[in-house]
Amino acid sequence: MILNSDSMKPIYVQIAEWLETEILSESIKKDEKVYSQYQLAEMLNINPATAAKGLNILADENIVYKKRGLGMFVSEDAKKIITAKRRNQTLKLLVAELVREAEHLQVTKEELIEMIQEAKRDMKGDS
Repeated sequence: MILNSDSMKPIYVQIAEWLETEILSESIKKDEKVYSQYQLAEMLNINPATAAKGLNILADENIVYKKRGLGMFVSEDAKKIITAKRRNQTLKLLVAELVREAEHLQVTKEELIEMIQEAKRDMKGDS
């Protein structure tokens, strides 16, 4: 993972989002231990308190749970929680921004749908 210090997102949010992506891709599976705040701090060359804030975001959202003395582990429903969150927050914001820009450029609904379908076809060709 590479942190973007120029990003408007705080580093601890970037850490939480990176861990979410690792969980979605199943690089870290349910009931598996996630990196500790000290491991993250060493890997990313950051303060352990910053890493802890990222982990606490995930704990507050029930994506990870704490086992006293052992660390944090991926919850049973982690993927479902992350997917719902990203659909309801991130994706809706991106779509709203896309629609707003399309209106500014006078792109019709049909043209926009075609652009989306073309992008999906391109992505399938890349995989």
